[in-house]
Amino acid sequence: MSNLDIVGLCGSLRAASLNRMLLKLASASMPQDMHMDIVEWRDLPPFDADLLAAQGMPASVVALRERIRRADGVVIATPEYNYSIPGMLKNAIDWISRGEDQPFSKKPVAILSATPGPRGGARVQYDLRKVLLYVNAMTLVKPEVFIGDAAAKFDAAGLCTDEATRRVVTGQMDAFAKWIAAVQRMN
Repeated sequence: MSNLDIVGLCGSLRAASLNRMLLKLASASMPQDMHMDIVEWRDLPPFDADLLAAQGMPASVVALRERIRRADGVVIATPEYNYSIPGMLKNAIDWISRGEDQPFSKKPVAILSATPGPRGGARVQYDLRKVLLYVNAMTLVKPEVFIGDAAAKFDAAGLCTDEATRRVVTGQMDAFAKWIAAVQRMN
């Protein structure tokens, strides 16, 4: 393994999102041979099959699909909205999943979540895993990372102040590097 190219997707659009902080922590916690590019996708329109049929995929969707296709893996850090997947993240996956050339197919994916509440986003992860199963992503099963009471674990600058959180995120990123290698051997 050398120079693994990872795409980071944040399920929240907020600049000061706890999950954006978690995604940055994941990036900083990766083995030296991995690099994460946190991709912004705020400009995706709402999924509309009529738009797709009439005009094809919007340029912003094409760019995101191609960036995911080129990557060795994807890390998704997402909050839990109303016990499930944030609408904009689900919208992005709906767009990405269209077409015969599915970029998530056989793509290694790791999921993390952070919430101000105690559960850390467990429900969103289970729903997201179902969606990723449908698009044939190779989702890392363990270790799972659920960061509860996350607001108390990051400072005003967005840096993690909790050693246990850093340790579990580092453990997941190490496992993700091994998972990518295993998936690449299978393909």
